[in-house]
Amino acid sequence: MTAETKSLLQEEAERTRRASAWLVPRALLRDPVTLIALTIFTLILLSAVAAELLAPHDPLEQDLRMRNMPPFSPAAQEGAPRHILGTDPLGRDMLSRIIFGARVSLTVGLSSALVSGVIGTMLGIIAGYYRGKADDIIMRLVDVQMSIPVIMLALLVLFSLGPGFWNLVVVLAIVRWMAYARLARGQTLAYRNSPFIDAAIAIGSTHTRIILRHIIPNVSSPLVILGTLEVATLILSEAGLSFLGFGIQPPEPSWGLMIAGGRQYIASAWWIVAFPGLTIFLTTLSLNLLASSLRAISDPVQRERWLNKGSGPANSSG
Repeated sequence: MTAETKSLLQEEAERTRRASAWLVPRALLRDPVTLIALTIFTLILLSAVAAELLAPHDPLEQDLRMRNMPPFSPAAQEGAPRHILGTDPLGRDMLSRIIFGARVSLTVGLSSALVSGVIGTMLGIIAGYYRGKADDIIMRLVDVQMSIPVIMLALLVLFSLGPGFWNLVVVLAIVRWMAYARLARGQTLAYRNSPFIDAAIAIGSTHTRIILRHIIPNVSSPLVILGTLEVATLILSEAGLSFLGFGIQPPEPSWGLMIAGGRQYIASAWWIVAFPGLTIFLTTLSLNLLASSLRAISDPVQRERWLNKGSGPANSSG
């Protein structure tokens, strides 16, 4: 084989690799439901990142003259933007508080999912790889904690530590790490006796190297899908705990705290509860839809249907 032929084959292999790398994203974006879910979550995420630029008013500014004003009410100050989503019982702009609340709720959800994911994944991999006593101890701990109601455990810990942002992150990580541990253990057990693991042991690889280079990359895909679902669950948990008064504390904006503040005005000022509740609904729904799409892509049985969405005359001709 000449050098020119080898070069052509390498170029063709590189083009094929690049085309395959973009095939899955194109397939996901061609699915209308996934595209809508991705658009909604992206808009909410961008609004949280650029809250200072997008919020029309100061979320903490109070004006009792404007309390419980309906949507599209003019501002008290001449020339100021309208209150598009109305105001709350203290005259604060609802849209601004929802935008800044997105930063709080998403940060809590993502941080808690990351912390619980790291802890649960490592314990699950240790249990599945080493088995024996380590597996028995970790799995019995998982069984004990899963037998305790999550909300009761969270309230007990928060009552001891006190409410607050970082305490809430720690508590949510404590009550949700078991799901990662069980999934990581099951995936590790499936790969533990695989030929490539035996080959790595035969050439002298250490257990740490095998876990880092072979086990973690192979179990990461289902764990990412679980993490997407967990972010939605943790956002709901944060809203529930803030609603009960054990999460984010006033005057900081939080979706759950906003619903709690407007529950006694639900008959006369429905927008105070409706718009934060709708935001929570759209955020969790979009995350669940994205997780379902990622699960379908990772499933060999359903993958072909999704990849066919990304292959058409334009793609097949290349």
